[in-house]
Amino acid sequence: MKRPDAAIFSAVVLFAVYALTLAPDVTFWDAGEFIAAAHSLGVPHPPGTPLFILLANTWAKLLPLPYALATNLLSAAATALAAGVTARLVYRGTQAPWMAFGAAIAAGGMSTAWSNATETEVYAASLALGMLAIWAGDRAGRSRDARWVLLTAYLIALAVPLHLSALVTAPVAITLATMSDAGPRWRPSLLLTGAFIAALGAGRVSWWLMGVGALVMALSAIPKTDASALSRAVMPIATLMVVALGCSVVLFMLVRAGHDPGINQGSPDTLERLASVVSRRQYPVAPLWPRMAPPWVQVANLGQYADWQVALSTGPTVLPSLLRTAATAVFIWFAFIGGLWHWMTDRRSWMAVAALLLCGTLGVIVYLNLRAGPSMGFPGLAADVQREARERDYFFVFGFWAWGIWAGIGAVALARRWARPDWVGVLLASLPIVLNWNAVSRRGEAEALVPRRWAEALLESTPQRGVLFVAGDNDTYPLWYSQQVNGVRRDVAVVTLPLLATRWYRNELERRYGLSSDNNGEYQGRLGAANLIADDARRQGRAVVGSSTLFPGERERLASAWTATGVVYIAGAHGIDTVSTAKWAAWVLRELPRATTRAAIDPVTSHFRGLLECPRQLTAAARMRDTSQLDSTCNYR
Repeated sequence: MKRPDAAIFSAVVLFAVYALTLAPDVTFWDAGEFIAAAHSLGVPHPPGTPLFILLANTWAKLLPLPYALATNLLSAAATALAAGVTARLVYRGTQAPWMAFGAAIAAGGMSTAWSNATETEVYAASLALGMLAIWAGDRAGRSRDARWVLLTAYLIALAVPLHLSALVTAPVAITLATMSDAGPRWRPSLLLTGAFIAALGAGRVSWWLMGVGALVMALSAIPKTDASALSRAVMPIATLMVVALGCSVVLFMLVRAGHDPGINQGSPDTLERLASVVSRRQYPVAPLWPRMAPPWVQVANLGQYADWQVALSTGPTVLPSLLRTAATAVFIWFAFIGGLWHWMTDRRSWMAVAALLLCGTLGVIVYLNLRAGPSMGFPGLAADVQREARERDYFFVFGFWAWGIWAGIGAVALARRWARPDWVGVLLASLPIVLNWNAVSRRGEAEALVPRRWAEALLESTPQRGVLFVAGDNDTYPLWYSQQVNGVRRDVAVVTLPLLATRWYRNELERRYGLSSDNNGEYQGRLGAANLIADDARRQGRAVVGSSTLFPGERERLASAWTATGVVYIAGAHGIDTVSTAKWAAWVLRELPRATTRAAIDPVTSHFRGLLECPRQLTAAARMRDTSQLDSTCNYR
């Protein structure tokens, strides 16, 4: 295999793998919102990710494909690009094309990176940006060319409008730009360190951090030569300008929000609200201290997520399995062998992978200060401990990527030690593709159909101009996708209960739908605000509708009696509309005839597939006059 082949071939192979396992439509969690925001050129949840939205919008317009499929394919292309860049970096340091190919294949086969590559998710684009920043930093260190330093600074700054997770790679890029054959180069180090600090400050809207970053850049002008003060100032000024240029993409949200696009979270149409969105003030950002969970729990969460990376199909649950953990141990051994071989072959690229592994694992733990994962269940961990809303393995994707790089190198090194051809090692490095395929593929009927069918059932069950109250992200985002992208039932006003805690969202409901939650200017809590909106809807003659995901206590705050109809409850008389419910039971049977869900780490598809069975269960309960079975499955009472 020649030098260009390792990068190109690894990108092509992994793109084919991702395309074959790609979600054909919308998926649960954030994908529906991102697709809808890209379609409407809108503003998704903070920090807004405007660069990702612009990329997805442009990409989807260029491809003659259904919109969701096109944006999903962007994630596949971005992750494949990251793999190609990885292979090029490994080859540049080792001059071993098969090892470069094996490193890229093993990294790209890790389940978290693969999952991000098969849906519309910003973390795939963030991975590509991070690897490009490392590549540019390596070129800056090897070439001693100022243009590569400026490109590296620009790519670091682009993390602000794309996603701050890409900044995990900034220390790696800085390390590579500092190292050269002639010894450390401190000016590029200061310039890029300043760019990193300034970008971090811009992402947090911290003026003092941005000022510190600018000061560090300025320190690079301290004379070590006889050059004039003007010539010494050129690089700090140029670096500051490219950082400002990269960060300036966030201003797109300011301009676009003024036009009130269909997705307009935070409504950042003023500088103050823009700063609120970029800095994620809507969410409580954890400080470095105190820790949100005991440090041993945070490290144990990382270990749990690592055990999901290599052979998830052998045990696709949150509980460990013998085969899965054995495969994890084997790939840790591969990575140890690969790290040793890499150390003895090329210290420069070894340091880059080591820094990426450290920053992508322990660095993420320290900086993000996450709560315990929802499935973390160690003895001694209190049952009422605060937990994350979902598993956060995607935050560690760069760490898992570095692990895959060394595992791929180690697999080929072992093949050589065993006097086998290099391609045998590549086959070993490719084992995650085989052992993860069934678990991460989104081509199963349930995974491919349930999110969209769920949204359509909610909307079509709602009377004309109805006000539909829903419980959270996995209700809301597929609905937004169906309304914004597919034009389904745009007459329905969707009210997301958790978002009622924000002033911008309550203002949006009043501005767009005339639904007021104002009570003499006092916020009554999200259920109190929902009650006022329901009262306003009734005054306008609009039906008040609740998703079957709402708890009975939440519905009771909106109305005293409800009629079960399909997958929704309509305020009115208490009981079951047997005619409509039977119709929806037949619809589910027709649209999802064999859509059985598989075992999975995330039970979200299984949960909503079960809710789509509520019409059938309601019909049976009405016939037998026994509704007790509906209490837990369909939140009947």
